[in-house]
Parts: sequence; C-alpha cells; structure tokens
Amino acid sequence: MFNRTSLQAAAALVSISLVTGCGVFSDSESTGDQRLVIGTTSSPSTLDPAASWDNSWELFRNVFQTLVSFPTGSTTPQSDAADCKFTDTASRVFECKLIDGLRFSNGHTLDARAVQYSIERIRTIDHKGGPNGMLGSLDKIETVGDRTIVFRLNKPDATFPFILATPAMSIVDPAEYPADRLRPQDGKIAGSGPYVLDAYTEGESAELTKNSTYKGFAGLKNGGVTIKYFKESEAMVTALRKKEIDATYRGLTAEEVISLQDDRPENQDLQLVESTGTDIRYLVFNAQDPSVAKLPVRKAIAQLVDRDELVSRVYQGTAEPLYSMVPKGIAAHTTKFFDRFGMPSVEKATEILRDAGIDEPVKLTFWYTTDRYGSSTAAEFKELKRQLEESGLFQVTVQGKPWVEYQAAYQKGEYPVFGRGWFPDFPDPDNFVAPFVGKENVLGTPYLSPQITDVLLPKSRRQSDRGTVTDEFVAAQEIMVQDVRLLPLWQGKLYIAAREDIGGGERALDPQTVMQLWELHRRASW
Repeated sequence: MFNRTSLQAAAALVSISLVTGCGVFSDSESTGDQRLVIGTTSSPSTLDPAASWDNSWELFRNVFQTLVSFPTGSTTPQSDAADCKFTDTASRVFECKLIDGLRFSNGHTLDARAVQYSIERIRTIDHKGGPNGMLGSLDKIETVGDRTIVFRLNKPDATFPFILATPAMSIVDPAEYPADRLRPQDGKIAGSGPYVLDAYTEGESAELTKNSTYKGFAGLKNGGVTIKYFKESEAMVTALRKKEIDATYRGLTAEEVISLQDDRPENQDLQLVESTGTDIRYLVFNAQDPSVAKLPVRKAIAQLVDRDELVSRVYQGTAEPLYSMVPKGIAAHTTKFFDRFGMPSVEKATEILRDAGIDEPVKLTFWYTTDRYGSSTAAEFKELKRQLEESGLFQVTVQGKPWVEYQAAYQKGEYPVFGRGWFPDFPDPDNFVAPFVGKENVLGTPYLSPQITDVLLPKSRRQSDRGTVTDEFVAAQEIMVQDVRLLPLWQGKLYIAAREDIGGGERALDPQTVMQLWELHRRASW
C-alpha cells in the first residue's frame, strides 16, 4: 500500500497529522542495529564548517556537535554539547558549560579551548560565502577552566543562541583543523556528533557509523547510515523503487512527488512524508551590473512575474507563492510584494519602463544552479523566461552551472540575475533578512540598507522574546520591496519518500529543515 504523512507546522515543523495508514511511524518497534541507505541530490560543497553556509550542514549535523541545538519538537535552542544561558539582562554575555567527558571521534578531548578555537578560526579564515557573517555581534570568547566558555557580544543580540545552534558552529578538533586556513579536502572529519564518518567519496557517498563515545541529546535509532549522492533525482527515485535505498531527502521534482502518490505497482510499499517547510526560492539582482542597475528594470520584473502560474506549471501543488522574504509560519511574515505590485500586469510593467525612458526590450541573463535544488529548477527558469518575454519587454537568456562553479561565480559578482534557495539557519525572521543585507552578505552582492542594518536589526535583537519583534521586520520587508534587490518566488514543501518499513520520517526534520538521520529506523515488524 502507499502511505502519505503530512507534517503541518511551518514554524516549528513538529506537529504531525496522519493522512493515511495506521501506526506507520510507531517508534515502539524498531531494529536499532540495522544500517539504512539514504539518497539525496544535495551533496556537501565542503567538509570544513568554516567554509559552509549551505546544505553541507546536512552532513555536519550528524557528525559534529554544537553547543546548543534544535531537538525535534523545539523552536528555541536546547542543550547539546553544553548547558548555556545569558548571564545578563542585556543579552550581551552568553555562558556555556560543557557536558563532562566529551571526546572527538579520534579520542581527543573536547574542552572549552576546542570550542573557542572552532569559532575563532571561522573569524580568522573568513571564507567568502562562509559563516563568519553570522558572527557580527561577537566581540570575544573567554574560557574558564576546561568546561566553561563565555561569549561577550559587542551589542545586544538575542539571536546569538540560535546562531550557535547552526551546524556552521560545529566544534572541530584543533589538532586536525588549521587555525588560519581550511582543512584539506581529504574526505575525513573529526567530530563528536552521533555518527563517525568512516568513508567519503565526493559526489558519491558517505558512510556513517555510530559514535560509541557520543554524549548529546540525539537517541540513535539505527546502526548507521550510508548516504548516496545522486546528480539527478530520477535515478534516486528509481533506486528507491528498486529498494537500493531506503529513503530520499531533498531533490524530488514536483512530477516525482505526484508520481509517488499514484496507485501504481512500482509505488507499492512506499510512503511519503510531507512537511510544510520554511525553505524559500528567490531571485537576486546584482545592482552593480548595468543590466539591472536601474530600479525600474527590477520593478518591471517584479510586476510581471506570475507566481501562481509558476507554482502551477512547474511545481504542481508542491510549493506555494511567496510575496515576502519571510515565509509563512515565521513571525512577521507579510505579503508586501503583492501589496505593492498586485496581480501581474504587462500594462503596469510597460508604464514603469516607459516612465524611466526605457523603450527597447531589456536584455538579461538569468543564472541557476543545475545540481542544488532539484531537477525542477531548469523548468522554473524556463517558465520565468516565458513570462518575461511574452510581455515583449524583456529578452532573457537562461544559463545553468553546477553548484561549485555557480557559487564561486555569483560570489565574485559575475551574474546579473541569479536564483537562490534559502533553508533557514534558525526559525526567526532575523534569519530571513539579516543574511541578505550589508556590504558582506551571503549573496556576494553588496546590499547597503542602513535603516535595516543599523536601526531595525539592532533594535529587534534587543528583544529576548522573539514574538515581539514583528514591527521591525515588517518595516524591513517594506524597504526590501522598495529596493527590489531580492524577489521572493515561492515557499516549498519538503518531502521524504521512504520504504514503508522505515519509521521516524516525521521526526527527522529539525526547525532548520536539516535531516536528523538518527531518527530514522527500520521497523521490527510490519
């Protein structure tokens, strides 16, 4: 039989609604010693946390520890390698005390010095596109004895614990990771997380086994995991149907999701877990490029893009239109782009360009990555090209590159318009605004907005109650609509397709939509 489970809580990703089947995901009967094989189209771009602000986090979450983390069911950081708290009322002194007896998988001691070293090397290396941009509020790190770490901030920042909970802040062994440069890509990792990386072949596979010395919140429900990296989702789905893998994560196209729901012989003994996620897709305009330097050009594109048509044609109900960089399910979500531009209109877009003295079709090149967000990305950009060119106002060339080349190019400012996806670092509106603004941001294209960076973000970060920061982020989104440097397109749903005897799928996604592999297991009976 085919079973579908729907996970319906966009903010926390924790509330479960069983649509069909009965007791499909019971954790009471499992065989915790068996290995599983998981397929994904999202392979790591690096094995060094100091260089990663992308889907490499999937692997990091399972082999490294962070001081605090997001166990399933939590929306605020909880203890992982340490117990932590602010020790002042101004949210400027954050203190952590390590769990006693922590060790790296190579046997070396994990102490306060290792934590200080791990985070300071991120700042020292300052890898372009890496996570140093998340540490702007950090002034200095102090250690007290072997187990206590004190983070002193240069300004109030109630989001700092959320940042420490990201896999970017993974604790590494000072003996194996250079202080001033990235570790060579040798296919090895020395962490203290639930699993040990036994073998790694770039773009092909990762072999994970239980870490016998692990101390943390995760309760391992399997004996280990083999991750297989696929270049195309079609091959991944075929492998699932042939029982060569037990589950898939990231990369399913809309057509594949729909086909997996069909009552057909090849879908027998399969299930689909659906999560209303907080991952988003958007266009980035490099205002330093002459083709989109003029605001009216960007406004005309915003006036023409038909998100409903895009979602309908390409994603067939597996995504929904997005009119704000802050998605549904996150505090301060708005529909500012719809409020400003309304329904798509060729007439209004024409008027915007004509008023700016632009009478000829604008020639643009749109770039996308061919191997990061699933095979539907090519169809998405083909649809964007169709919409803009049918207006007669634009001539669009679409180009695609593999992620490694793509990332290097956009960080150098080589692309005028390019597509990006964002999987949240943590479930807070700050994380859907702050990473994209400022001279140094995750996009590699400076977006200077002093009102956001110097006024609204600092004001919001003084509030420890994150539910009270709505006004600041509504104002920030209004500024982003006026500038049209970023154009939100759609908000996705996440799917885990698995064999029917695999349990734990509904618990495997944390609020960062990172896969917690330890939750998956093979049921003892079916």
